[in-house]
Amino acid sequence: MFVIMGGTGHVGSATAAVLLSRGEAVTIVTRDPDHAAGWLAKGAKLVKADVADVPSLRAAFQQGRRAFLLNPPADTSQDTDVVERHTVANILRALEDSGLEKVVAESTGGAQHGERIGDLNVLWELEEGLRAQSIPSAVNRAGYYMSNWDGLLKTVRRTGKLPTMFPADVSIPMVAPDDLGKVAAERLLSPPTDIGVRYVEGPRRYSSEDVAEAFSGALGESVKVEVTPRGKWKEAFLLLGFSEAAADSMRE
Repeated sequence: MFVIMGGTGHVGSATAAVLLSRGEAVTIVTRDPDHAAGWLAKGAKLVKADVADVPSLRAAFQQGRRAFLLNPPADTSQDTDVVERHTVANILRALEDSGLEKVVAESTGGAQHGERIGDLNVLWELEEGLRAQSIPSAVNRAGYYMSNWDGLLKTVRRTGKLPTMFPADVSIPMVAPDDLGKVAAERLLSPPTDIGVRYVEGPRRYSSEDVAEAFSGALGESVKVEVTPRGKWKEAFLLLGFSEAAADSMRE
């Protein structure tokens, strides 16, 4: 049995789908079984647990042999650094006495030690915590999620502009959630000796200009990149509803 966190999100659902397609038994961890009920028709089981409740999460882990770990993103109206560091600590505590023989964790390519640098330091703490415990742990450091651009579709359609904080012509590692799911599933199925960090990105690197071109092709109209200057990043995050603390963290 494979226990999957984040099963109603992009990467967790992709991971679960690959495992089910290979005939594996899958249990989806969810706070709201009604929200995740669609998985029952696909052959998965559901277990109600909350990352804020360590005993319930540990009990969920105890239902399987291996688990996919994903630290849920905090509500951006809160202090995301505080909330996400707390949930990382809860995940690590829940692994104690879980009986799992291996875990695979989702991280990010820029994970690093630090303070209030978005999720980079948070996921570094997850990685470090996994290295310090006894369960064999594989970590997938993902490139920039291609699905992050999805939320800009309405803006692009309305304005003909693609807002970005990346320099327009600078190519960066990007990856599709489906590909992350495939790699996560492969590592969940691989021997316990397959551990450590692996970087996961698409076949080539892409720039914001490449993304604008893709939008242009899909929409049949011209789309131009609009770069937000670094000095206005915090203001942009605040306009999106981020808390002061979250905006400061993401700006860094």
